[in-house]
Amino acid sequence: MAVVGVIGGGQLARMMIPAAVALGIELRVLAEAPDASARLAATVVGDYRDVPTVLDFAQGCDAITFDHEHVPQEVLRALTAAGAAVRPGADALLYAQDKLAMRERLAGLGVPQPDWARVDTADDLAGFLADHGGRAVVKTPRGGYDGKGVRVVDDAHAADDWLAAGPVLVEELVRFERELAQLIARRPSGEAVPWPLVETVQRGGVCAEVIAPAPHSTDAVERAAAEIATTVAHGLGVTGVLAVELFQSTDGRVLVNELAMRPHNSGHVTIEGSTTSQFEQHLRAVLDWPLGSTEPRAPWGVMINVFGSLPDDRIAAALGHQPSAKVHAYGKGPRAGRKAGHVTAIGVDLDDVVYRARAAASHFDD
Repeated sequence: MAVVGVIGGGQLARMMIPAAVALGIELRVLAEAPDASARLAATVVGDYRDVPTVLDFAQGCDAITFDHEHVPQEVLRALTAAGAAVRPGADALLYAQDKLAMRERLAGLGVPQPDWARVDTADDLAGFLADHGGRAVVKTPRGGYDGKGVRVVDDAHAADDWLAAGPVLVEELVRFERELAQLIARRPSGEAVPWPLVETVQRGGVCAEVIAPAPHSTDAVERAAAEIATTVAHGLGVTGVLAVELFQSTDGRVLVNELAMRPHNSGHVTIEGSTTSQFEQHLRAVLDWPLGSTEPRAPWGVMINVFGSLPDDRIAAALGHQPSAKVHAYGKGPRAGRKAGHVTAIGVDLDDVVYRARAAASHFDD
C-alpha cells in the first residue's frame, strides 16, 4: 500500500481522505492540533517547523506533500537530505512562499505578469507610484493570503511599517474585467494535465464563488491561461496540483497574480464537477502515478464558500431545500470570517446551477 504523508491538518488534507481511501492509499497527516480539520487521518500532532518532528513523521512515507506552503525551507531541505520524496520540493515551493522570488522567476520564464518592483524605501515606492498613475498594490513577500499582507496605496509612506521589517513587493494596480484560476497537475515524470479555466469571484480579498468553466472565455484566453500554467509547472518543477491565479485585464492581458502549489480553493468544484478531482489528482501526481482525465461531468459547476460555521441543522435544511447540491463541512469550530465549508452544484444550465448553489449556501447566512 502506498503511503502519503501530508504536512498540515487543514481542510485540504481533510478532502484528500476520500480520494486516498478510493485509491487504496494510506494517508498520514501531521496536524497542528488534535482538533484539526483533518483529524480523521491525523497520525501525529506536532510542529511542522521542528525538523526532528517532521523527519520522524516522514519515516515510512512514499511521498511527503502539503496542506499549506508555510513549511520552512530548512525543514524541506532536511527532509530531502534524509531521502524523503518531497513533492513539491523546496526549490519549487520557494516561489509559492516568497512573492518577490516568484516575480523574479516568472520574469525569467517570460510569463506575463503585472509591472512590479522590489521596494526597499519610501523613495522607491514614490518612484513606482509616479510611474504608475499614483496608485499601486503593495504586498508583503511572505505570509500573506486571503487579502492579508496586501494594500492598495497612493502614498509613498503607506507601507513604512512593512518596510521597517524589510523589502516589499509593489505591483501595478491592474484594471481587470475578472479574476480567473488555471489549475494544472504535474508528476515527476513530466506528465502535466490542466483542468478547464475557472472564474473566481472575490469579496473582501477572499474567494466567495467559483464558476467552472469560466463563462464567455474566448479560445485565446483559454489557450493563454493553459500555456501560462504549463510553462510555470514545468519551469518551476512543480509536482502535484498548481493553481495559477490570474487577472483578465480590461486591456486584454492575461496576467499572473499569485501561485499556490497544492490543491486550491478554486479547485473544490472539481470534486463533483470533474472526472478526476484535484485531490485525487494531487495524490496520483505526488506518487508519480498516471494522471486522470479532467473532463467536466456536467457543462457547468458552481462552488460557493461558506464562512463562520455549518451547524448540523442548517446542513440538513440546505440538503432538504436543494437535494442536488453538495455540502462539504470542514469540521472547524465556529469563527466569524473563517472558511467553514463549501457548497457545490453542477448541471446543464448556468443560471439554474448558480441559483441552486446560492440557495443551498443561503442556509448558512447569519
